[in-house]
Amino acid sequence: KVGEQAMYLAQLKGMSYSEAMSALKKWFVRFGIESWWNKKVEELSKGMAQKLQFITTVVHKPSLLILDEPFSGFDPVNAQVIREEILRLKEEGATIILSTHNMESVEALCDEIALINKSKLVVTGGVDEIRREHGQNQVELIYRGSEPLPLKESEFVLNAYDEEFKGNRRAIIEMERDVKSGAVLADILKQTQDIISFKELIPSMNDIFIKLVSGEAK
Repeated sequence: KVGEQAMYLAQLKGMSYSEAMSALKKWFVRFGIESWWNKKVEELSKGMAQKLQFITTVVHKPSLLILDEPFSGFDPVNAQVIREEILRLKEEGATIILSTHNMESVEALCDEIALINKSKLVVTGGVDEIRREHGQNQVELIYRGSEPLPLKESEFVLNAYDEEFKGNRRAIIEMERDVKSGAVLADILKQTQDIISFKELIPSMNDIFIKLVSGEAK
């Protein structure tokens, strides 16, 4: 049965019977699977089995976790539950190595990344640092107005593309390389106060992955 298997695996990892029982009961309640305790293992679906595997992996509070595609077989709700638990374990001091092709998970969970393509290390470093390095120093401005702003006249702007956007206007602004977005925003505020949104355009890890493995970037 599920409970028997979970107890066996917990004790195999050094927990006493009482420690294992107490910890597992808490995990089963946390995941809302108390009714599974007396189910037979072969009755579990892939997603159910994956959830149980996660519990038996972390129940003894390991200091190092190696997770290989931990969200496989989960619907979006349960995938979010697992993400939250991984982040909680990280906050409690666990070192977690995550192997995945899901770049959204990388952005949501990882501090550092090593991207491997065809057995070769393509890029390594901090996730935020890598995303900024592959950016083009661009910002997106959405503002109210019938006519485009003279953005190219700014000393901070290298190039700008302006278009109508859902009844307003949207501009993609490429800044000079060493210019900070705050300087551009301050300059724009001299021209209009009617700003809806202003944000840096930083590529996602998914975009960077595709660019790097397809040979478009070095």
